[in-house]
Amino acid sequence: MENELFDYSPIVGREPIRWPGDARVAFYVGLNVEHFLVDRPSTSLNEATAALTPDPLNYGWRDYGPRVGVWRLMEIFDRHGIRPSVLLNSDVAGRYPQIIEAGRERDWAWLAHGRNNSTLQTGMSADEERAFLTEVVDTIENATGHRPRGWLGPALTETFQTPALLAELGVDYLLDWTNDDQPYRLNIPGMLSVPYSLELNDLCLFTMNGFTGPEFLQAVTDQFDQLYADSVDSGRVMALALHPFVTGQPFRARYPDRALEYIAGHPGVWLTTSDEIARHYAASSA
Repeated sequence: MENELFDYSPIVGREPIRWPGDARVAFYVGLNVEHFLVDRPSTSLNEATAALTPDPLNYGWRDYGPRVGVWRLMEIFDRHGIRPSVLLNSDVAGRYPQIIEAGRERDWAWLAHGRNNSTLQTGMSADEERAFLTEVVDTIENATGHRPRGWLGPALTETFQTPALLAELGVDYLLDWTNDDQPYRLNIPGMLSVPYSLELNDLCLFTMNGFTGPEFLQAVTDQFDQLYADSVDSGRVMALALHPFVTGQPFRARYPDRALEYIAGHPGVWLTTSDEIARHYAASSA
């Protein structure tokens, strides 16, 4: 089966991208603000208990995010002038309204990230998924005051009909396809792919790859330095994916703090959101 969602486009053959203010790198933080069901296995630190119901070990680890971790990261973002692009489970609106309120005060960008991170739409019929996605998007709009323009699937999952169904709802870009350093057009009218990172992702680096804090910091700065060098002739996008229950931990928080200080201290960096990247690219590209 051929992939019909997008065409192959080598980065060396494209028209140059120019970011606002002649910036070389458009940088955004993808902040995963999520809710997990207590009676369903999900992202786990220790697989030995992951199938148990309840699973205090793993559920408690995940629940640290909305209770503590997100507030610690919030202070870091404020310090460096970062407005994160929030990858928001719609269930957060009813469970953790204080986070929504704090983000609205800071003019955060809000993207749809499914209902919760324990429920995937995989296997749904088109009608079932349309109703599911409509509920997610409408709930986020009602809670934040902004209809989400972007989508990241829980665990970066989609069905073959997801992009078209999201387009019906006014969503005009996806983060799920992590295959580029620049935005590009999908084969759905008005729909873009905007870069996100699976590898420069605290959940993958710390829990899957066993990185230490200094190794995380080195990876982030190495990523930035390479993209900055690559962007001499055409702008690049750098996404840093963070989860409050991972980098919001006390012994790790200093490392995203230092990473953001490093990036924000460079000239030619557009500290922005994925919404603004999509809007600028859509308006300036053919």
